[in-house]
Amino acid sequence: MQKRKFLFIAFLFAALVFSQVPAHAQCAMCKSNIEKAREDGSTQVGNTLNNGILYLLVLPYAIASVFGYIYYKKYKEKQLALKNSPSNIVS
Repeated sequence: MQKRKFLFIAFLFAALVFSQVPAHAQCAMCKSNIEKAREDGSTQVGNTLNNGILYLLVLPYAIASVFGYIYYKKYKEKQLALKNSPSNIVS
């Protein structure tokens, strides 16, 4: 049963990885801004748009990292308290 479940998950993962559809823009506003900039001859808009997207991505990952770190520290403290509790000491 475990092997069958593993094969299903591996197949699903491979199907998701190898069946990608190319995307031309993030949204309609981004696409129109880039097209307008190309008409004007500016090449810097694409770089600044990509930097803006990266800045928007940083905050959720930073928040998730902080919560993960807090959870890890609490888990380690709990494990240490359980290890050093008097009920676990054998005399």
